This record gives sequence, structure tokens and C-alpha cells, in this order.
Amino acid sequence: MSRVLKGTLLGVTIALSVLPPGARGEDVPFVDRAAESGLDFVHFNGMSGELYFLETMGSGGALVDYDNDGDLDVYLVQGAMLGPGKTLADAIVPPVGPTPPSDRLFRNDSEGGELVFVDVTERSGIEATGYGMGVAAGDYDADGWVDLYLTNFGSNQLLRNRGDGTFEDTTMRAGVDDVRWTVPAAFVDYDRDGLLDLFLANYVDFTFSRRVHCSLPTGAPDYCAPLSYRPVPDRLLRNRGDGTFEDATRRSGIDSAFGNGLGVVTADFDGDGWIDVYVANDMMPNQMWINQGDGTFRDDGLIAGSAVNAEGQPEASMGVVVGDVDADGDLDLFMTHLQGETNTLYLSDGQGGFTDETRRSGLGQASWTATSFGTAWIDIENDGWLDLIVVNGAVSTIEALVRAGDPYPLHQPNQLFRNLGAGRFEEISAATGELFGLSEVSRGVALGDVDNDGDSDVLLANNAGPARLLINQRGQDAAWLGVRLLAGSGSDALGARVTVARAAGTDLERRVQVDGSYASSSDPRVLVGLGREPTVDRLELVWPDGRRRRWIDPELGRYAIWPAPGAAP
Repeated sequence: MSRVLKGTLLGVTIALSVLPPGARGEDVPFVDRAAESGLDFVHFNGMSGELYFLETMGSGGALVDYDNDGDLDVYLVQGAMLGPGKTLADAIVPPVGPTPPSDRLFRNDSEGGELVFVDVTERSGIEATGYGMGVAAGDYDADGWVDLYLTNFGSNQLLRNRGDGTFEDTTMRAGVDDVRWTVPAAFVDYDRDGLLDLFLANYVDFTFSRRVHCSLPTGAPDYCAPLSYRPVPDRLLRNRGDGTFEDATRRSGIDSAFGNGLGVVTADFDGDGWIDVYVANDMMPNQMWINQGDGTFRDDGLIAGSAVNAEGQPEASMGVVVGDVDADGDLDLFMTHLQGETNTLYLSDGQGGFTDETRRSGLGQASWTATSFGTAWIDIENDGWLDLIVVNGAVSTIEALVRAGDPYPLHQPNQLFRNLGAGRFEEISAATGELFGLSEVSRGVALGDVDNDGDSDVLLANNAGPARLLINQRGQDAAWLGVRLLAGSGSDALGARVTVARAAGTDLERRVQVDGSYASSSDPRVLVGLGREPTVDRLELVWPDGRRRRWIDPELGRYAIWPAPGAAP
């Protein structure tokens, strides 16, 4: 049984589990290296006691190799002061770091095993001082350098990577702004023309002048729920190939259904070779946009069984992630929800249909007492099975924390689940060290191999708290295989598939993905843990346009780079 110590961080109460012997040292799967590596970012949400709805919703982050040097850099989204006439002097918890608060870019300068990050925001030319929500990464101009799309409450920003360590704001020239409240965005080549298009999921029509005042059952003021406001339609922007985008929302049929969008993930859910789009909506039915291959989409969410839960009820979907969790060769869905609901696991039948297997999976009851946002499938021990991280933080005041005098009474501990196989999981949070005893208001999660040692690490973005960098201490000891698949332009082939074929045991399916989770962007490299079977017969590589390659007897323990067939090596 663990003991719990409570303390304060920036005026916010935290709880720290003190675990018994045997739960530390080598048994601890993650350690936080953010502070010691120079990743000294603290999120500012601009709260002044007005309980503005949007101050609970940010923020995300990205693991992205912006300088093409082979390691992952970090981008973190920042908030701003909220409310008409409000200044930083009105903030309950003042900002830490440069003012005015702004997004930050940290370059990975690690050498010789020492993890080092340097804040290069000013020298990069990035100016992002809006009220930030999330970030999407993708090479929209196909020049081999990854670009960034920033979502905000208000105008969004497209930052073009010049390839010399600097970025330029091309939002207006590209025609990709949206002045509404966008939370997640995803780069996706939906028409298979080799150019990355852009999907924006918008949330609700919140304005300060028309804000709704909400309260707890006791009558005390509280944050509002999303159904207090009207939902805002999503958008699909098609890449013309000349640096500009056209609005394809109406022509594609995307405007036929929408909700309070908080999560977006793209994948070929029905196996027809065309990338589809899944949108997770907060307290409204989700959309499963099936790509028809002619520039249009059809919402099959209800037909597919992934719009509502097994009881036929919509849930407060926030984060969403896709992966083959039961190792049967198709893509399953997991999404996070509100306290008092359950997070939901939808298992795929391989033909575009899904079944709510939450109760049988063991993920339901464990999520009942938490409000969850960011999430990721992560093979902690590189045994070939996708485990699960879920990060939590309430959106409605926790009365016990109010009575304790907490200035931001929304914090909750995060959770870690081990994959037991056959679609079943067990929670292991209590046995994994101090990090999962911390009580914070966590939001974005990005996944990637930050130290290039062959296992997945975690970037965690907290609301009104410090960013954390959870370095994996277990997976590097197992056999692994890494692949980076490139499109013809030299950019990452988002949506490509990798099948690891093994003579004995189950084949493993992975895909090139950066989207999903909550308002965040992850490492595009495919990392496959091999566990006790450190041999691979071959890799089957399938690019988004259908081109294929076969790799016989691949070398293990390194990242191999594979250009698309017909492209220059």
C-alpha cells in the first residue's frame, strides 16, 4: 500500500505516492528528465477567477525533428491571459518564463548519452502568442522539412520550416486560418496525390461577450459543460501543391455532420487503401468519415458501431488513438472520456466495423473516477504488445479540493495499463513509481524515442503546470526494429503501413502516424518491440498510394530509412 504526500507546485496542490521497496530503481518504467535536460516549460492558462470555459482545455505538444538531425525536438503550446481588460497582474497563477507567454521550441542537443534541450524559440523566428490549444506536424510543401500547424482559440497559424532552423508564418498566404476555436488538427493525404491536406476539428462557439455562467449543485460557480454552447463545424482543406489550400469541406461532404470536436485520428479503417478520418466529439456522437476515393467522405460512425457506446449513448470524447491492440492485423480505437463515464475501447472486425469491448477489456471501471484527455498506445517493455497511457485532469470543480483551498481544483493522477493480450488490460499505475502518483491537470501526450535508444518515451503537457518528459527505462533492453518511411519528396509518409512478419508467433501491424492523442503530434518513426522473439523474417511496407516494398531479414536495433519505391535513396 502506498502512502501519499501532498505539496504545492505554482500554487497547485499535488499528491506524491511514496511506494514500498521494489517499486523503485530498475522496476520503475519512466523517469522525468524534463527539468534536468533543460526542458523548463510551465504552461499558463490565464485564469483570473472568472472560470472561463476554455482555460481548462489546453494544451498540447509535439515531438518533431524540425532540423533533420535524427533526433526529436520539442514544441510546447502556451496559453495567454484571458478576458476583456485582463492583464497578467490579474492572473491567479502568474506565468513562469518569458512574457508575454508564448509557445516554445526546444532543440535536442543531446550527445554522449546526456539528454540536453535548448530553447531556440527566438532564433527560430516563431512568434506564437495566441491562446494555444494544439499542434500538428507535417511537411505540407513537400520540401523535406516538417512544418507546424498551431491551433488556437482564435486565429490559427501555419509555420513553414525554411530548413535553416527558422520558420515563417504562411497562414494568410496558404489560406488555412480559422478564427473559431480549433483544438485538434491533422495533416492527411486524403486524395493520394502525394501532398498533405489538413483537417481541422472545431469545438464550440464560445465568446466572452456571450459566455454562459454555470454552477455546481451547491450553487457555487463552476466551469461550464460543452453543451452550454453550440458546436462549430469542422473543415477539410485540400493542398493545391503551390503552397496554398482550398476549402473542400462542402464538396467532400464533411459539412454533413459535426459536433464538439476534441480528437482527430486518420487511418485506413476499412482496408480499401484510402485514408479515413475519425473525429471524437465531446458529449455528441463521433464521426467515422470513410473515404470514398473520389474526394468525398461518408459518415459511417453509427453503422460502424463507433459513434456511441454499447448502450447507444454519446460520451464526452476528448483524446483518441488508433492501433492494433489485440494483434489481429486491424486497427482498433480507444478514446478518453469524462469522469462518471468510462473510457472506451472499440475493437475492429477488420472490415470497418467496431464493437465496444470496454467492459471486457478491464479499461472501464479503472476510468470511472477520472476525466481523461491525452492517451497513447505505448509498448513499454518492447514485448510486441501495445500498452496504454492515459492522462487525467477534471473540467468540473472537485469540491474536496475546493474545501482544501486549492486554487485550481481539477488535478487527478494519471494512469498506465499493461496489455495482457486478447484485448484485455490491467492497471499498473500504483506499481510504476512516483510519476503516476503525481496529481496534475494533464492534457496533451506525444510519443517518441527521444533518446534514440530503441524504446518509446512520453512528452506530457500539463495545464497550468510543468511539461514532463517521461524517459523509458525498460524497453531498450529488448530486441527492437525501427523504420522511417519517406514519401517521394523526402517527407514522412504519413499513413503508411508496416507489417512485421515472423515465422513463429503473431505478425505485428504498425503505421506511420503522428496524429491522435489530444491536440499533440508524435514521432513519425515506426518502432516495433520484438520481446522474446528477436527475429524477423521480413517487413511488408505499404505506402499511402498503394506502392509496396518487401524487406527480407531486416537488421535489428537501429532505425532504417526507406524512401518510397521509385524515389531517390
